[in-house]
Amino acid sequence: MKIRAPRRPIPAFARSILAAGCLAAVSLGCGGPAAAPEASGSGPAKVRIGYLGLTCEAAMFAAYENGYYAEEGLDVEFVKTDWDSLRDGLGLGRFDANYHLIMYLLKPIEKGLDVKLTGGIHSGCLRLQTRTDSDIKTVADVKGKRIGVQTALGSPPFLFTNRVLKAAGMDPAKDVEWVAMASDVLGLALENGQVDAVCNAEPIGSILLSQGKVRTIADSAVDEPYNTEYCCAVVVSGKLAREAPATAAKVTRSLLKGAAWVDANPTAAAKLSVEKKYVASSVDVNAQAISKLKYTPGVVDCRDSVLAASREMKKIGLLDSSTDPAVLARNAWQDLDGVTDEWIKGLEIEQVAGGGPPPPLSAERLAALFADAKDLRILCDGCVSDAGDFCGR
Repeated sequence: MKIRAPRRPIPAFARSILAAGCLAAVSLGCGGPAAAPEASGSGPAKVRIGYLGLTCEAAMFAAYENGYYAEEGLDVEFVKTDWDSLRDGLGLGRFDANYHLIMYLLKPIEKGLDVKLTGGIHSGCLRLQTRTDSDIKTVADVKGKRIGVQTALGSPPFLFTNRVLKAAGMDPAKDVEWVAMASDVLGLALENGQVDAVCNAEPIGSILLSQGKVRTIADSAVDEPYNTEYCCAVVVSGKLAREAPATAAKVTRSLLKGAAWVDANPTAAAKLSVEKKYVASSVDVNAQAISKLKYTPGVVDCRDSVLAASREMKKIGLLDSSTDPAVLARNAWQDLDGVTDEWIKGLEIEQVAGGGPPPPLSAERLAALFADAKDLRILCDGCVSDAGDFCGR
């Protein structure tokens, strides 16, 4: 990707956010799915993008505010929702697109969820950690121990840790005890001996590290093979992919370009997300959180990640015994015209003055920064059901 000097931003057209009552009606199934959007001679294609108000959604917000959707001929409407309504709404065609956690989607796709993954957004946000003074030195040492799970069983930290344990020769269902708990008590539970290890998503892992409470024994951003796999991928409704593939390609390109912009401008992305009230956080906290992720838009590597995740979930026993992981991965993915790694390499992305990586902070300053945050559930932990409480929209 080429980096070029700043240019005047393209004005964003007016956005429409539905009221809470309308969102409830959507999640309850009122009204039925709309026709798949496709551009016509009368104007741009209208597309509904569901969002949660999370830090890791920075690429979709950047795509809007920088005019990438408009450049593709799209008229985008953002709709605030929650995790379950987003996933189910995409499957039913009530939302057209988002980007979502690959491992969070594969089991529903196996069961018939009608969505397609079309491109990779970012990787790296999951960890398995233990106390600094623990006798647990390796993943293998976790056998027979209690693991605190951020938010709930079935969340991405839980799925990641299942993979890690399985790779170490354990049966995740029998060889450890899982304890679900709120994000903000993971550190305390470790200190009190309620659990022996914790699995979490950013920024919780970095907060605990900055406080000197933990050391990491597995990290999806560092350890192979997880460090080369995508965490979040563009997902479009099956209806859109079938009936309006050109529009699906436009949405995907917009989001991938948004990811490239966030990669080049993480601090600017954090500021944009907060000041435009997509995310309820401070700019400093949001910038530190975004910097922990690797926004690297990609196509082939993401398709490979879907297959790898499918195989791993089958090994762990999280998929049906009759499921062929290769078939599941093919069913989950759709190639789109004009959405290629070659296209990504040719992108010219503006670099905003002062918008690059945030300055590194001392452990004490980082801990203080996160301690002052109003809420810590601002990343893709997979089970935020009350996201509306944390966003000003």
